[in-house]
Amino acid sequence: MAIRNYSHKTANSYLRGLSEYFKFIVIDPVSAGQENIKNFLFNLQQKGISPQTRNLFLSAIKFFYKEILKTGFDWQIKFAKKPHSLPAILSKEEVSSLLQNVNNEKHRLLLSLAYGSGLRVSEVVNLRVKDLDLSRMVIHLRGAKGQKDRLTILSEKLVNDLKNLTAGKYTNDFVFTSERGGNLTTRTIQKIFSKALIKAKINKPATFHSLRHSFATHLLENGVDIRYVQELLGHQNIRTTQIYTHVTNLQLKNIKSPF
Repeated sequence: MAIRNYSHKTANSYLRGLSEYFKFIVIDPVSAGQENIKNFLFNLQQKGISPQTRNLFLSAIKFFYKEILKTGFDWQIKFAKKPHSLPAILSKEEVSSLLQNVNNEKHRLLLSLAYGSGLRVSEVVNLRVKDLDLSRMVIHLRGAKGQKDRLTILSEKLVNDLKNLTAGKYTNDFVFTSERGGNLTTRTIQKIFSKALIKAKINKPATFHSLRHSFATHLLENGVDIRYVQELLGHQNIRTTQIYTHVTNLQLKNIKSPF
């Protein structure tokens, strides 16, 4: 996986899935067949493991048999159907309230940047000073999801705060660092968001990723072409971006209830 340049996160997930699979089947995996794999996946389903995780583990198993053992499996195992749930979106007022309930200036800037530029939590964690082009008002995200670079926009409101935060840092330094040095962890950032959500009394099943969802939705509501939104988010397929068309208020606010 390293030779193929798989991400560290994917490699760890695959290894975790294979570890669970090996422990379940007990026998030598070389001797195992598709029934063993199906039983393993059924066991995960009975435990309440999400379809996304089960599919990830199945991908790991396929990789193992096809690429490591070089077996000629005639795969008849299909991936689990994923529920088509809509993402939790925060309104502009809720985003404002969320940010107002963060006392720590660095943490407020972190959340503001995530929302204003549509960043994933991993992208915030790994953001370096050299990635910020404050004169052009863009962020250059290097080796983002799928090992692809992309550019996204930067809010003018955050430029001065970012200049102050990065003053004296080297170009390869992380933008957001912990008190001990080094970058923040994704867990820490998610806790920052969760605490702000509670303080703002927002009763939605929102996560840190909801800031990215809100970024995309609000751009569409502002009339930005969906193809530009796709580029800013780094979606390979336009269909991934189209989910946000189902949660915008553009059409809904013009429809009156018959009641």
